[in-house]
Amino acid sequence: MKRGLLSGLILIMITLLTGCRGEKEPDQGSVSGEIILKTIAPEGTFDNPVGMVSEHGVTAALRSKVFIVEQPGRIQMLDLNAAGPPELALDITDRVYSEGSEQGLLGLAFHPKKPGIAYVNYTTETSTVISRFVMKDPEHPELLDPASEVILLTFEQPYPNHNGGQLAFGPDGNLYIATGDGGSGGDPQGNGQNKDSLLGKILRINVDSGEDGKSYSIPKDNPFAAGGGAPEVYAYGLRNPWRFSFDPVTGKLWAADVGQDRLEEIDLIEKCGNYGWNKVEGNLCFNPMEGCDQSDTVLPIYTYGRDLGVSVTGGFVYRGEELPELAGWYIYADYAKGTIWALRQQEDGTIQNRTLLESGKQITSFGVDSAGELYVCAQDGSLLRLAKGS
Repeated sequence: MKRGLLSGLILIMITLLTGCRGEKEPDQGSVSGEIILKTIAPEGTFDNPVGMVSEHGVTAALRSKVFIVEQPGRIQMLDLNAAGPPELALDITDRVYSEGSEQGLLGLAFHPKKPGIAYVNYTTETSTVISRFVMKDPEHPELLDPASEVILLTFEQPYPNHNGGQLAFGPDGNLYIATGDGGSGGDPQGNGQNKDSLLGKILRINVDSGEDGKSYSIPKDNPFAAGGGAPEVYAYGLRNPWRFSFDPVTGKLWAADVGQDRLEEIDLIEKCGNYGWNKVEGNLCFNPMEGCDQSDTVLPIYTYGRDLGVSVTGGFVYRGEELPELAGWYIYADYAKGTIWALRQQEDGTIQNRTLLESGKQITSFGVDSAGELYVCAQDGSLLRLAKGS
């Protein structure tokens, strides 16, 4: 799906056959108490779900509702407190191109202070589009008007894969956008290290004001706001940061960057940080394979190798109440193998990483509801919530 042209089954076979490449074994035991996945919506409910988003209580009527991003170009709304099927909130299949395994409607974020305004990230056959939509009617804030689209930003995608896709508002009120390196393999165009390219980056824009004829402006403290690179760039040197998230307590930006041949990585994103791709893959040299210069590279805080998985799915730092033993842990997974882990960085910088469960699912994304509880989107069309076992 989102990571490559092989099916999940083939990916799992590759995982089992390749074995350890010499990386540190990341599993350091299990979190005390059984963690399970509770089915919220069964298999087949959604069509290729790739994200779950809450409005986080900006609109009182939507506090119990979550929005599921379907890759073909629809957003479905599900009321967590009521029985019944999901309700269609937005359908833009007429403009979304989702023929490739990593193309389609890939991201959604609601404005944190302005009810009824949503931003999406989708692909056409040749480009990525970042757009704004507004609600049809104040009486129905769950419904977005497909005719209200305002395109903020577009950039060309040279290949169909590595489109990134995540959108999220940061604590500063700016919109952050994940972009892949443009695709193919090995970043043949060198986009990750090209500061003038919007590919292979985390971008940051201000959607509350426009300038230079655009429907957004550049935050004045963006690294290249005054020159030296594309002004939208916040961090660079990324391969395919499919999912990132902000910790609502610390404000830290966590990103999971999908690897090439050897390593999957977890990064803490810093302004103007260079995360190395395609000079390095994780903390290993890639181009060249030996003796690469890592002096200006922010290395990942954690990596895992092909013995454990092949495609990382980034998640969230848990801040809910149902699972207090996970408070402050970053929860993430491997798309192909379905393993869900919890990772925590200690004050001295050391890392703890623990296996929570083997889900048996192809996990495309995580989501958080307005109470901070954590959910899993699976490629089979189901939605599940992390819960305490009996």
